[in-house]
Amino acid sequence: MTTLTLATRWNPIDWPLTHGPIPHAVSVAGWAALLALSLGRERRWWRFRLPAALITAAALSLLLDVVVDGWWHPFPEGTPRYVTWWVAVALLGFCLAGYRMRRLSWPRRGLALGLSALVLLMAASEVNIGFGQFPSGRVMLAPWLTKTDDLVTAKAAQTLSAPPEQVLDELWRPPANLPEKGTVSVVPIPGTKSGFKARDAYVYLPPAYQATPRPLLPVVVMLSGQPGAPGDWVLSGQINQSLDAFAAKHGGLAPIVVMADQLGSTWANTLCLDSKIAKAQTYLAVDVPNWIHKNLQTAAGRKSWAIGGASMGGTCALQLGVNAPDVYGTVLDMSGQEEPTLGTREDTVKAAFGGDEAKFETVDPLHVMARGRFPDTNVAFVVGENDREFRPQMEKVYQAAQAAGTKAKFELMPGAHGWVVFRPGIVQQIPWLAQQTGLTR
Repeated sequence: MTTLTLATRWNPIDWPLTHGPIPHAVSVAGWAALLALSLGRERRWWRFRLPAALITAAALSLLLDVVVDGWWHPFPEGTPRYVTWWVAVALLGFCLAGYRMRRLSWPRRGLALGLSALVLLMAASEVNIGFGQFPSGRVMLAPWLTKTDDLVTAKAAQTLSAPPEQVLDELWRPPANLPEKGTVSVVPIPGTKSGFKARDAYVYLPPAYQATPRPLLPVVVMLSGQPGAPGDWVLSGQINQSLDAFAAKHGGLAPIVVMADQLGSTWANTLCLDSKIAKAQTYLAVDVPNWIHKNLQTAAGRKSWAIGGASMGGTCALQLGVNAPDVYGTVLDMSGQEEPTLGTREDTVKAAFGGDEAKFETVDPLHVMARGRFPDTNVAFVVGENDREFRPQMEKVYQAAQAAGTKAKFELMPGAHGWVVFRPGIVQQIPWLAQQTGLTR
């Protein structure tokens, strides 16, 4: 749907923020504001204050880079270069405004701050274009607009399941009063065995789950990237809308999707392992499945269960697929890494296993696949065609998965790394997940 079409319907929160007139207008306004902040009439401005603003912005950018990537290190792969560049541009806007303040009247000070705010808005818009976190205002406002429901935990007296030679879609006859959309619930999943303190999970139940007899649907456990949260798949990924669209074509049938937490907090990194950091693998391989079996009616057996994720969540999904193959028979790895990492192998092994390399290799997916065979595991690798950081790693892992005998496929998506790939990627892979888990043919 074009911006012009949306404008005629007067739906401003649905106007695109990553392409079309709005981001272009923001870019023009931002560069114009930066130019206005850079110009001055006084010789002193050109000789001293403008160079000082440039030097200050460069120094602050370098300091921020050292603090974020050198000390804090929230991103194992480092901050993307385009993000660093636009942060530097935003800092320059504020530095230019700051060096003007002393000689300006109060109204002009307000104007200078307004211009620097336009530069900041442009930088934020460009980062959003690169990562695709907010394709529209509606997605940006999703935390406040998204409706959640109480989880349906009541067990149905009558259920429907497919015999081994058939798929559920071939037996299912949707009732006339079936809801058009599924439900999204926010629920705690305790770390009963692992002791892992997870944030609340999001659970999607398709329309067919409310029918009688209740079809025993397959389960997909989805994991966010890092930094991230379980709700990212709903709030930024709009996975519930994609599942509703799939269900509309299949009589209300779609996988049950449990968006679990493998991090514990937004910036944490558990590596999805059982280590000195946390027992995240036990949480995802034991606690989460046990909670699902207790609270929901689903299809049973590894062939009906899948695990997927994006970025660090994709790495985690593959780890569970090869370290807990009795639980998950299908894996969706979107833009994952070649191994769980905190930045370097040395830092990772030291933090997780006290420097014991052998313990790391026991659970590292490349080493696990080199030692074993997984002929009954289905794996889909999806990555952005322009992702210079993760595409080579995904190609390496794909080759290892093929060598280990998995039923693997490798697909490229337009774009680099972020929701520009994850959001359309999950739309593309839902039919494949349904096929691999016995829902459709």
